[in-house]
Amino acid sequence: MEEKQIEMKRAHRLTMEGRRCAAITGVSDVLSFDVGEVVLQTEDGLLMIKGEELHVSRLTLEKGEVDLDGKIDSLTYTGSQGKKADRNGSRFKRMFQ
Repeated sequence: MEEKQIEMKRAHRLTMEGRRCAAITGVSDVLSFDVGEVVLQTEDGLLMIKGEELHVSRLTLEKGEVDLDGKIDSLTYTGSQGKKADRNGSRFKRMFQ
């Protein structure tokens, strides 16, 4: 009997305590990280976290979880957000078609 692997979509959640730590779920990949920037692939698109002395304190990609410590200066999402954005494209793109 052939086993089928089902990839389940994990809910994306970002919880911060002040600007010193963040717990993030719904992470499918860590694209890059250093002390000044962490880039994560999430269920809601790319998440770029900029700051100082950033440190990935816990990484569990099987569960889609990442914990960060350090001084967080900014959080920026880019890319598509689920099936609706994939189907319709960005508003900016549709305005100029």
